[in-house]
Amino acid sequence: MTTPEHQSPAPQPPEPESEDRVHRSSAGIAGGVLLLAIIGWLGIDAVISGRGRTPWLALATLLLVVPLVVAFTLRPAVFAGDDRLRVRNPFRVIVLPWGQIAALRSGYSNEVLAQSGKKYQLWAIPVSLRARKKAARREARAAAEGVSGGAGAGGPGSRAGGLGLGGGAARRGSVTDGPVRAETDQIMDDLRQLLEARGTAEAAQGEVSVRWAYEVVGPAVAGLVLLVILLTVG
Repeated sequence: MTTPEHQSPAPQPPEPESEDRVHRSSAGIAGGVLLLAIIGWLGIDAVISGRGRTPWLALATLLLVVPLVVAFTLRPAVFAGDDRLRVRNPFRVIVLPWGQIAALRSGYSNEVLAQSGKKYQLWAIPVSLRARKKAARREARAAAEGVSGGAGAGGPGSRAGGLGLGGGAARRGSVTDGPVRAETDQIMDDLRQLLEARGTAEAAQGEVSVRWAYEVVGPAVAGLVLLVILLTVG
């Protein structure tokens, strides 16, 4: 009697990689859509109803302006994955493995500093000084409410405190735990945590790569050349 051959277990499919977390500027996207709508309306109107060289000048202007508007408003994005940070700026795409990132810095702009010393600005995560001031005021107000609520809870004239309802604690419970942060500052904090967690991982090592966005530069340069020729020829 023959024994059945030992069958090796079927290979397990590789675990799917987690999707990148995408960070973009909602204000930039809204402004870009509005600008494109205005430019498209004016440009198409000039092409249809223009006379002489006007339609050609309108086409050249559209070819120049539309890629630039897209580059500075709709295009910027930051893709944070488990192994790398991909920065899509107006004219370049920078891919930085976490092991090649020295720091993520926030000042008047948010930027990533590579181990080589090169700095790359994060266009998709703009700094808003107004949002920072607003967050600071909210934090100061929350702290003041917490202090006043704590003092009122234990006072003899506090009915809620006397009944054990914890009026001060209730007010403090409505205050968010931890410091209040501007949205872009919170995003940078999240990226720093990811850098700290993945910076030494074996899969997060490699070289920094930089690629020019020829799909944006090409049409814009072509539009500029065509516009110069039309204006020169007269």
